Amino acid sequence: MISDLHLGFAKLEVERDVLKFLRQLQGRAGSLVVNGDLFEFWFEWRTVIPRSSFRVLAALADLREAGTSVLMVAGNHDCWGGDVLRRDVGIEYHVGGWVGQLAGWRCRIEHGDGLRPREDRRYRMLRRVLRHPWAIGMFRWLHPDLGTRLATHSSHASRSYGARDEGRGLARIASEVLASRSDLELLIYGHSHVPALMRVPAGGVYANAGSWLDAPTFLRATSERVELRRWDGSAEGLHLDALDRVTEKALA
Repeated sequence: MISDLHLGFAKLEVERDVLKFLRQLQGRAGSLVVNGDLFEFWFEWRTVIPRSSFRVLAALADLREAGTSVLMVAGNHDCWGGDVLRRDVGIEYHVGGWVGQLAGWRCRIEHGDGLRPREDRRYRMLRRVLRHPWAIGMFRWLHPDLGTRLATHSSHASRSYGARDEGRGLARIASEVLASRSDLELLIYGHSHVPALMRVPAGGVYANAGSWLDAPTFLRATSERVELRRWDGSAEGLHLDALDRVTEKALA
């Protein structure tokens, strides 16, 4: 799992590393999850998409055709996806929290924007406007060059604040959610740009893949454990941390 790459804003070296990473997954990974903000800005006009995205989209399409399933959970920078991602690229594009089985774990994946009750209050109001069908329809009438310029300029604050709370807000929310949801074993957020892997007192695991703007970290889940790794040029990556899955017998 990867998240918060902000391609189109990130340095060219980041995009090159992402392409190498995706190509190395072919034949090795059963699935790939992108937990939001893959792109600095994503919007689908009827016949136009952002130019900076095409090589990564092609790599994702190749990965999908090679047999690896790809799930993309929309972030606050790329929540306006549609037919291009679903039909042309062939990935499962999901807006909002995703719940299902991840390597056998009972899991919920959510980007994490707007979850903090006080800090994100203004943003939640803005998000309702930006994601309203009328606002999306009006934006589609803008020329793509103008629309992209406006969107990337306005997104500067949300990509550069660097998690002023160092990810503590999302970690606290994750602990509360896992304590109230006995059906969840693994809860994954992104957005904060802070990699995390922790077991909460209730027994569930909270994980965050971090951001490739800072360091190329990613999560790898198997039926036995979830791992935080740093990409070092190889598909395996450098081991940073890991937590074993709590078995049903241990839970009982």
